[in-house]
Amino acid sequence: MGRQSDRASGGSGPGRNSRSGTQPQGPAAASAKSATRPGVRRTSPAVYRRRRLVAGGGLLVVLALIFGGFVAAGAFNGPPAAESSPQNNPVPGGETPAPPTEPTPSAPVAPACDQSLVSVAASTDKQSYGPEENPLLTLKVTNGGKVACEVNLGTSQMEYLITSGADRIFSSRDCQAKSEDLKKTIEPGKSETANFPWQRNRSVAGCKVVQAVPGAGGASYSFTATLGDRVSNKVVFALN
Repeated sequence: MGRQSDRASGGSGPGRNSRSGTQPQGPAAASAKSATRPGVRRTSPAVYRRRRLVAGGGLLVVLALIFGGFVAAGAFNGPPAAESSPQNNPVPGGETPAPPTEPTPSAPVAPACDQSLVSVAASTDKQSYGPEENPLLTLKVTNGGKVACEVNLGTSQMEYLITSGADRIFSSRDCQAKSEDLKKTIEPGKSETANFPWQRNRSVAGCKVVQAVPGAGGASYSFTATLGDRVSNKVVFALN
């Protein structure tokens, strides 16, 4: 009985505690373990600062690259499109509306020439001619209107005709070398004249040779001037 008592008391007495030792508890124990763990060194504050600087610098580089990517993308995307104004927007159907235009005042219409007021008159330089004198036949065109008129005064429109009763004596068209147009503007109240010296000869259409000559000794002849569809009055003269 005495030996059992000694074993029992020896299992829980001070001598067992001194051999195995009591393990410490709490933060102090954890600190002691880390300090006594073999192969692990404690990081100094300087090392922490360097790591923070490196990490911060890497973040700045990443941000710079991202920002630079936006700038480069903007540089290669071309200029921004201009905003269109409402006036330039096409209407449905693809047609652009024309800008409103102010009405242009119309110029007053000039009055037209009244060709019916353009007249033709015939005249001679004498009423009677001697044996050696040739009559000078005159065609006169007058604008009797109030505005200027354009009139064709060419030989294509003219005819100097001499008759004696029913006998056709002479026409300037029978032997006319060429026919030409000559348009001229005649002002209101003004006139144009054209003269033709008659050689006291006969003529026929086609300019055939005629041996007979007009009679003299006081014979009377009539001269009529024509311009286009305008016909003058008859002028009577005598050949001696």
